[in-house]
Amino acid sequence: MAKIKPSKGAPYARILGVGGYRPTRVVPNEVILETIDSSDEWIRSRSGIETRHWANDEETVAAMSIEASGKAIADAGISAEQIGGVIVSTVSHFKQTPAVATEIADKLGTNKAAAFDISAGCAGFGYGLTLAKGMIVEGSAEYVLVIGVERLSDLTDLEDRATAFLFGDGAGAVVVGPAKEPAIGPTVWGSEGDKSETIKQTVPWTDYRSGEVAKFPAITQEGQAVFRWAVFEMAKVAKEALDAAGVSAEDLDVFIPHQANERIIDSMVKTLKLPESVTVARDVRTTGNTSAASIPLAMERLLATGEAKSGDTALVIGFGAGLVYAATVVTLP
Repeated sequence: MAKIKPSKGAPYARILGVGGYRPTRVVPNEVILETIDSSDEWIRSRSGIETRHWANDEETVAAMSIEASGKAIADAGISAEQIGGVIVSTVSHFKQTPAVATEIADKLGTNKAAAFDISAGCAGFGYGLTLAKGMIVEGSAEYVLVIGVERLSDLTDLEDRATAFLFGDGAGAVVVGPAKEPAIGPTVWGSEGDKSETIKQTVPWTDYRSGEVAKFPAITQEGQAVFRWAVFEMAKVAKEALDAAGVSAEDLDVFIPHQANERIIDSMVKTLKLPESVTVARDVRTTGNTSAASIPLAMERLLATGEAKSGDTALVIGFGAGLVYAATVVTLP
């Protein structure tokens, strides 16, 4: 019986560069109020959201991803030819096949990089980051591009008072590469499929195709149920990720949760008892909920504004439709 040679990957992996792209159109709450009975004060008090970005026809999932990825590759100081894997997390690429990752890999100029899409909702960036880390340590790629990208404006029901104000568009990307010491901690991830009805697409595509429903499918959610789950259960997951990495709340420099709702963020900060010295991402205020793109976009903004710096220790956690979640501690690029 032949023996298979062991993989020869790097001992560890880390985030080497980050990039983001926000569509040019900025949409204030006043625009949302044209189709729902609400107020700017109500939207801000319930979500913290003041504005969001919506993509135009040219700002496709692929186009936004390529813009964000180019910045991440430059930030990492490598060339596109060195990218051995492209992982795209999205729920708003409307072609079932081929994966949009293959188009992105080609247009960026990679050398036939492995490329695939994943669907893990708002936890998608964490899932992609974990897969990238495994590829590098296993040795199947030296550098992996992880992209979170959404055009959720295409899946927003502007007449749904519970969700019309929540969603935005954009792309965030990171380059993950080899490291000599741990810089991406163990991932605490999982799913609770018994709660899958709390965030979902209104109807299957086949119902729309067959004419059973006339309205294009959209994302809907049970707001209070999602809020309670996120506040109570995700704080536990975040604590597990800290413990798994051997890091305490006092050791943290930055907290980057999924930008779903500022009330959820505030509650998690309180439950985790984070010191005031910890910088907390609040990109949701001007970007809205961009699902898989929210964590890398928030990371990019914190570094660009100087609120966070290279080498900082950050706790990241994503959670959403499925219900799925993923949390880990990382060293910022």
